[in-house]
Amino acid sequence: MSTAARATDLGPVPSAPAPAAAELLELARRSGTTIGVAESLTGGLVTAALVAVPGASDVLRGGVTAYATDLKTELLGVDRALLAEHGPVHPDVARAMAEGVALRTGALAGLATTGVAGPGPQDGHPAGTVHVAVSTAARTVVRSLRLDGGRDDVRLGAVRAVLALAVEELREQSAPDDR
Repeated sequence: MSTAARATDLGPVPSAPAPAAAELLELARRSGTTIGVAESLTGGLVTAALVAVPGASDVLRGGVTAYATDLKTELLGVDRALLAEHGPVHPDVARAMAEGVALRTGALAGLATTGVAGPGPQDGHPAGTVHVAVSTAARTVVRSLRLDGGRDDVRLGAVRAVLALAVEELREQSAPDDR
């Protein structure tokens, strides 16, 4: 019996939101921005969406999947007191994850996802509660969402949301100043 796994043996693999990933990578390439990704509920899907695009290695520094709460501190530098007070599903945790991954990977932009994919609630937060963040030298922006659907829908929605937020931020920062 062969030990090599076929893709079908691994279960369903969600499709990546390729257009947003490709657009983000192109914006980053043109602006000289490098990217680091910190993921919790998305479990590596954001990084996978980016590396699915040819040429991602031009700008993607790396990704950290910190699914366990203690790893958010150990790998990303999220303050233990923040986690103790609010738990891992909080806008300030998303902010700290984005800032931490940028610092730890040496990237100019950090993307982060945290939340509850489901099927049930976690720490008093209903399934579908998601916080995404993008950190750049100019600022850190956090978007909080309530996504509908099953576990895969929530996870893919979080991927789309953080990629869209990153595209918005890089577009805004590369726009000429009209003042």
